[in-house]
Amino acid sequence: MWKKKAAAPVSFDPARLPRHIGIVMDGNGRWAKKRGLPRTAGHIAGFSDSVRKVIYYCRDIGIEYITLYAFSTENWKRAEEEVLGIFKLMEKFLNEVIEKAEAEQSRVRFLGDLSRVPPHLLALIDRAQRETARYTKANLNICFNYGGRDEVVRAVRAVAADVAAGQLKPEDITEAVLTSRLDTAGMPDPDLIIRPSGEYRLSNFLMWQSVYAELYFTDTLWPDFSPAEIDRAILAFQQRQRKFGG
Repeated sequence: MWKKKAAAPVSFDPARLPRHIGIVMDGNGRWAKKRGLPRTAGHIAGFSDSVRKVIYYCRDIGIEYITLYAFSTENWKRAEEEVLGIFKLMEKFLNEVIEKAEAEQSRVRFLGDLSRVPPHLLALIDRAQRETARYTKANLNICFNYGGRDEVVRAVRAVAADVAAGQLKPEDITEAVLTSRLDTAGMPDPDLIIRPSGEYRLSNFLMWQSVYAELYFTDTLWPDFSPAEIDRAILAFQQRQRKFGG
């Protein structure tokens, strides 16, 4: 999954890196259309090439957490062929993760409602998460059948169940309590969220966690994304003054 260490870039301050970067992997379909190819070709290029380059690079420069938006709760509306193609790409990726887990020493986690994931793919997800759970070299989160609103609803249901069981009083419900029921429990909120493809929205990505994230938008389509784009996003991040409401 990871590659050899890359040289530290000189365009930004390595001592002031964002701890957690989230990326909406958008533009695969448009990339394919521009080339007269089926949408699945865009996903192959985006997932097989860009994903690897970006996660290798982020890990190598010292980003502790990277969260990729791979498949949303709304993506089921797409053509069955496209959805199945994404599942096959994820299966291939997970087999690679499992094969190289010991060498890479990096933890992989999935965020989202996995109840709709096909059994064979769910088994691979479970295995990849188990076999990488002890590693701390880097943290890769993959949002799969994920929606920010759905995540909050599931968290609220968990809190409501605790209240109904008498384990929690309504007056004791705080932001921290709800946060502890989210898919990202125990992780830092994203400092920087990157959206390729010229779209200017979050599209239901990490809605609770991104309240104070810096947002970076670029016209580059995801299959064309490179470490240079990460450099530019981090440089923009470091040029901003984060006030957190103060």
